Amino acid sequence: MLIVTGQIIATIAVLANAVVYGTDVCAAVITRSVYRKLDDATVTLSAGWGHYYGDKRMPIVGSGGIVTAVLTLLIALVAGQTGAAVAAGITVAALLTWLALYVRIAKPINSQQTAAALSGIIPADARALQDKWDSMLKYRVTLQFIAIAGLCAALILF
Repeated sequence: MLIVTGQIIATIAVLANAVVYGTDVCAAVITRSVYRKLDDATVTLSAGWGHYYGDKRMPIVGSGGIVTAVLTLLIALVAGQTGAAVAAGITVAALLTWLALYVRIAKPINSQQTAAALSGIIPADARALQDKWDSMLKYRVTLQFIAIAGLCAALILF
């Protein structure tokens, strides 16, 4: 029963983290290229309103993904499933690293762009802010890929 519970929780973790992974991949593959074609004011308003809604809605999914990944790790440990525990441990490490990058780099930029969208005042460094935000995408996508792969491995190894 514990193994089945672990598999169910791991599946929920995959689905929750897939939302975040997909969002980051979309930003890396599509949005970043679109923003390069737009003027600074349009980029800032678009990104600002995107962050306004994203920062209100995504934490539920993101925190759910982290919590269920940690639960996957704990269940694997209690069930004595060493392979699944190692895979889930790698996942948790990747997600915590992703979260640290988000909190330290992306979130402050999100806040500045959201404030600009709400006020209509475009900061002088608008393009530099977006470039800095974009520069983190390769790390965020890679970390989310590792997390999803780790959870899939945990599912296989349970």
